[in-house]
Amino acid sequence: MRYSIAATLAALALSLAACSQETVDAASETADSAAADTAANLDKAGEAIEDGAEATAREVGDLADEAEAELSRDDAPEAGATPPPAE
Repeated sequence: MRYSIAATLAALALSLAACSQETVDAASETADSAAADTAANLDKAGEAIEDGAEATAREVGDLADEAEAELSRDDAPEAGATPPPAE
């Protein structure tokens, strides 16, 4: 009888160990999957940020060109205007 109790305990320990290894493997796969998902999401976020930065730079450039053109028009003498006297 002692032998059967010891064998039962040994079998129970082995089954728990196998279950634990399966749990560890499943947790590892879950962590790997989460890491891959996170990396993919970071790539997408990086692309979105880069696209936004490029669009902002284009807009700022366009506004700077418009401001420069406006300043050039303001500095140009009006048609038919008399130039200021020389000092």
